[in-house]
Amino acid sequence: MPALKPTEFTGRVVWLGVNQDRAAALESTSRDVLSLPFGGPPEESHSGVTRLSCSRVARQYPKGTEIAHTRQVSIVSEEDLALIAQDMGLARIEPEWLGVSMVVAGIPDFSLIPPSSRLQDNASGTTLVVDMENRPCHLVSAVIERGYPGVGKRFKPAARNRRGVTAWVERPGEIALGATLRLHIPDQPVWPHLATARNG
Repeated sequence: MPALKPTEFTGRVVWLGVNQDRAAALESTSRDVLSLPFGGPPEESHSGVTRLSCSRVARQYPKGTEIAHTRQVSIVSEEDLALIAQDMGLARIEPEWLGVSMVVAGIPDFSLIPPSSRLQDNASGTTLVVDMENRPCHLVSAVIERGYPGVGKRFKPAARNRRGVTAWVERPGEIALGATLRLHIPDQPVWPHLATARNG
């Protein structure tokens, strides 16, 4: 019995990019096509089948523990970027500032799609597995602050539940600008004890 349900929700790829040296700068540089082998985009500083654990999983592992890499690709939606910009009082938020890999348009509340959802290229079959919602961080605030002094601190509250998702490559291939990605979701109900677990 299939565990994933194809939906009618699709996202059009409107921007692609890579960050080749995250230690030097957060910003991404744009690309027309993203090559996606199993380790993620080869040019991307976040590429690799494994990574060293960071503060996001500090309750699970000592920092620097080698773990599977589920953050190979960072994806945000055009709609969420527009809402962030609006709440910050800016005309727009450039995807480069966030160091993202991909911007999609057309999937509502994109940052909240279920973990383990798939985004599958209709043409090539290239498939990304959503790990979870990405969290806003101070690094983006610093980038914005350089161009708009006094405004950078507005990013984290404005980007709450709008920062997109992280994902990893399940079926390798390429995704190009203009591609259509279909959303496939886990065919299961929400765990009834989720609220209790979060409050515990």
